[in-house]
Amino acid sequence: MMNPEQCWAAVVARDPAADGSFFLAVKTTGVYCRPGCPSRMPLRTNVAFYATPAEAEAAGFRPCKRCRPSEPSVASRHLAAVRRACDLIKGGETVPPLSELAAAAGISRFHFHRVFKQVTGTTPADYAKADRMARLAGQLEAGEPVTQAIYGAGFGSSSRAYAAAPAALGMTPARRRQGGKGIAIRFATAATPLGWVLVAASERGICAAELGDEPAALEAGLRARFPAASITAAGPELRDWAERILRFIATPDHAPDLPLDIRGTAFQARVWRALQRIPPGRTATYAEIAAAVGQPRAVRAVGRACATNPLMLLVPCHRVVRADGNLGGYRGGIARKRELLAREAAANEPGKRERAA
Repeated sequence: MMNPEQCWAAVVARDPAADGSFFLAVKTTGVYCRPGCPSRMPLRTNVAFYATPAEAEAAGFRPCKRCRPSEPSVASRHLAAVRRACDLIKGGETVPPLSELAAAAGISRFHFHRVFKQVTGTTPADYAKADRMARLAGQLEAGEPVTQAIYGAGFGSSSRAYAAAPAALGMTPARRRQGGKGIAIRFATAATPLGWVLVAASERGICAAELGDEPAALEAGLRARFPAASITAAGPELRDWAERILRFIATPDHAPDLPLDIRGTAFQARVWRALQRIPPGRTATYAEIAAAVGQPRAVRAVGRACATNPLMLLVPCHRVVRADGNLGGYRGGIARKRELLAREAAANEPGKRERAA
């Protein structure tokens, strides 16, 4: 549970994200509520906070009749409904019609579509496509013949699988089955003030820009992603790109304009594009990014997209923080996230920009 002042701030804001994390009890009425209850706002001096309904009731409070805090929350009911629909999608060879998914979820068709997007960060159709592609990837990596894997994953034809695979898998099904065989990836590592950086590029552009403690571990991670690709040390062109990234780490006032090979789902791509719009020296919350991509309830999905971002420096997931000011997570480590933000803030102070101009 959050501390009392954080709890009160969530109550004043009627923050729906706080639902279930604590309950407020009003001493003058003897009633306990959810943080977002629409009832009249009580005085702060009359409020106590409890972690569970059982604790509030043990203290002598009764549940509010408006927000029904002793019953499952709306969010948990929505989550259970969407989970039933997702199980139906995963269990079928074809994508069930929207009416069937809504019936399984137990809510109306129109309401179901909106709730599904809020919970998963994507539409039922896009979720089904991503699930089908994930099944294809798993079967290919298990060594299934390409044709068998394509039809086993639910594709109606091999042409559809080959058309969708480059954007979703980053390569054709045949190359995925072979662990990236036939793909040429060049990489370079260099020491920076924040540890080691690895920069890797395919023929389409930079496909990795990651920070870590040791160059060997960074290289091993790259090879694990593409076990059969042709991975070699960088030539002069990539070294120039790496040097531009190093200069950005040292003086992070403007991100280098470099070609990127972004491989992810449609939702991940939207999140990563939103991250690129956060200017150096600024931050945004996970909720703000979720709103920016048109799915304000998909805060956790935004967090997962940040955590799986392979272009940590060029797609700046370190500029995303929690609503309470906490830095949140970072695959490169919280210390590096804090240092990156501090460097960017210092490099983008108004006085420094005016002197540089």
